[in-house]
This record gives sequence, structure tokens and C-alpha cells, in this order.
Amino acid sequence: MVQTLTVLGLESSCDDTAAAVVRHGENGAEVLSSIVHGQNELHSAFGGVVPEIAARAHAEKLDTCVMQALEEAGLALSDMDAVAVTAGPGLIGGVMSGVMCAKGISAATGLPLIGVNHLAGHALTPRLTDGIAFPYLMLLVSGGHCQYLIAHGPDHFTRLGGTIDDAPGEAFDKTARLLGLPQPGGPSVEAEARAGDPKRFRFPRPLLDRPGCDLSFSGLKTALMRMRDQVVAEKGGLTRQDRADLCAGFQQAVVDTLAEKTRRAMDLYLNENPAEPVIAVAGGVAANSAIRSALETVCDEKGGRFTAPPLALCTDNAAMIAYAGIERFRTGARDGLDLTARPRWPLDQTSPAMLGSGKKGAKA
Repeated sequence: MVQTLTVLGLESSCDDTAAAVVRHGENGAEVLSSIVHGQNELHSAFGGVVPEIAARAHAEKLDTCVMQALEEAGLALSDMDAVAVTAGPGLIGGVMSGVMCAKGISAATGLPLIGVNHLAGHALTPRLTDGIAFPYLMLLVSGGHCQYLIAHGPDHFTRLGGTIDDAPGEAFDKTARLLGLPQPGGPSVEAEARAGDPKRFRFPRPLLDRPGCDLSFSGLKTALMRMRDQVVAEKGGLTRQDRADLCAGFQQAVVDTLAEKTRRAMDLYLNENPAEPVIAVAGGVAANSAIRSALETVCDEKGGRFTAPPLALCTDNAAMIAYAGIERFRTGARDGLDLTARPRWPLDQTSPAMLGSGKKGAKA
């Protein structure tokens, strides 16, 4: 018999302040509430997220988010079995805000405290939404991260490859800035690309000439900047169609690159002979319909099942943190009030750091 657990989750790793209540029992998981306060208006004038502004906004909004999440769920703190919080990786000021709020709740109520890796929250979301079994292949693709992982358990992940520089979401944001599109860049570029010709501008497909599953997106941004400058030099500016064609070409390069690398990752995953092969995708960039469609095609080619969370659970949210906390709680994991906020926290602790390492640990 599976014990029914109800957990409050907090998320504040970047520019979304979130709280949620998730319950898990015999019949699976249920999101009882999910509150997200975005900060787009606070950062729009700066062309990206300003860490200090984000941290202050988290500190101001977290308690409100918690109250709203409890009210929407129709429950009180006394009805919770634990409080889970993103303890990293992320912008350290925001992570600290969430950790301190969760510590306060734990100290005041006696609720067990569970620190959650933000990346594990994304990686475990397919189990929250679809109840898929381990092991499964996970493509975590977001504004700050891009990794292929085999998920073996709540705290056991094997990294097959990932980005050696910019994450796809970061490349989309930079592309939007270069073309004068609003932030966040992903939805803006995707919307513009719908009216564009992906074949007009030929973008590189980085690292496809090398074996393995590693990715690179920094060069795509540079290629787009040069193509934009060339068009501006020839015409004296960009037309709406020029911009749409640049967006379409850039997006198609990302799609083609992810599709080929996913084929390679699927081959490595299938070598483990999973009983029911599944590839799952999560993270903010997973909301891109062109990327989803290409990954579904690859999955069909390889005879696997494709799954992706609802769009609301692709971007940062606290429901995934609450659920990841439930998974860790069931393994006996607990954290004390000495839980620390971590700017860096690789999911696969055994693989070499992809982006280097420093005093604060491996970046990814």
C-alpha cells in the first residue's frame, strides 16, 4: 500500500516565484494547486533577467505564493507532510530566498524539509504527469540547461551529453534581442518563424560532424548576427519578412540539431534494453511546437513512446518541485535547517563537468 503524501513545493531559481501543493497516493499524483508569479515586466527593460531584481521580487512574493497555493488547494500547513524547495542550481539570490522561506516554514511547523535539485524537478515531471517508469530517456531543454539524461531513479541520472556553451533557451533569447523582439525570446522567435522561410538563410548545424550527444548553440547566435548585419548592409535595414526568415532559419537549425542528437541518445538508451522505451522532454524550450514535432518523429522512428508535460509544467513551476520532493521523501531523504543554496548542482555527479568547474563546484 502506497502512503498518501501531500507536499508543499517552493521554486525561485530564476525569474518565476512559485508555490504548489501536490498529493501522491495509490492512484498516482495530483496537482492540487500551482501558483506562479512571473517577473517579465521587472526585467523587460534590461533585455534579460537581473539577478538582484529577481532576488528581491522572490523575497517579496514567496509568502503570498504559499498562501495562495494553500488556499487554492483548500488545505493548511498542518495538512502537509513535508515542504520541498529548490536548493539549486540557479541564481543564488533567488535560490536563497526560497530556501530561507522553506526553512522558516519547517522550523515553525516541524514539517520535514526536502531540498530539491531544480533540474531533477524538470527531469521527474513526466512521472508526475504520465506516471512513466524508470529508466527513461530525458531531454532537459530550457533557458539555462540542455542535457540528455537516462533517469534511473529520483537521485540517479546518467548524462549522455549536453551543451558545451549556450543552452537553447539562452540562444533563443539572444536571437530575439538581436532582432528587436520582446523577451522571453523563445515564444517571440517561434511566433515570428511561422511566417518565415527556413531555407532562405543557411545556418550551421553545430557538432553534427562529431560523434556523441554534446551540443553547441553559441555559434548559431553568432551566425544569425552576421546574417542580420549582412542584410542590413545590403538593404539599409530589416524588413518584417527578413526578420521572419532569420527566425525560421535559426529555429530550423536548432530543430535539426536536437533531432539528430536525440537519435544518437536514443541508440545509447536502447542499449540498456528498457522494457518500455520512453523519451520525455521537459523545460521551457519543450513548449516549442517545432521542436516537439521533430522529437516525436525521432521517437516514432526508434520505436519508443514520446511524452512531454503540459505547457504550464514545461516552464519553471513549484508542482515539479513538490513532486520531486515526494519522490525523495519516499526514499527516506530529509534535510536539516543547515540546507544550503547551491548555484551549481549537476544531476550526474560522476561525469566530468561540461562547462568547467570552480570554487562553487561543477557548473553542469
